[in-house]
Amino acid sequence: MAFSGGCLCGGVRYEVSAEPAMVVHCHCKDCQKATGSMMETAVVVPKDAFKQTGDTKDYPTTGQSGGKVHRHFCPTCGSRLFAEADAMAGMWIVLAGSMDDASGLKPSAHIFTCHAQPWANIPAGAVTFDKMPG
Repeated sequence: MAFSGGCLCGGVRYEVSAEPAMVVHCHCKDCQKATGSMMETAVVVPKDAFKQTGDTKDYPTTGQSGGKVHRHFCPTCGSRLFAEADAMAGMWIVLAGSMDDASGLKPSAHIFTCHAQPWANIPAGAVTFDKMPG
């Protein structure tokens, strides 16, 4: 499943030429704050399959592993697009909401459910992890 996406104003675009390594819903507090939502749907892809046009800015935070997470966004419209995490070297974490068509995604798990909002509707039987699986 190759896919493409970009920001709200069109100043940043990307293309991914590989299948996602994983797709998860992340409920950590940083993802909630960064997206302004109850979770982030993260599409993890190999870095060498990712091509970007347009410049982004990034905001670094410290992840559960103690390593940095660089959250990239469009400097013009502010759209969050993707991230790179020290703990996932060689991978990009693409936000599903920035994809041109995310309808084919099949999230496999919910992570950081210890921070999930009580009103988050996590389906019965879904694969869940309190924190990042090791």
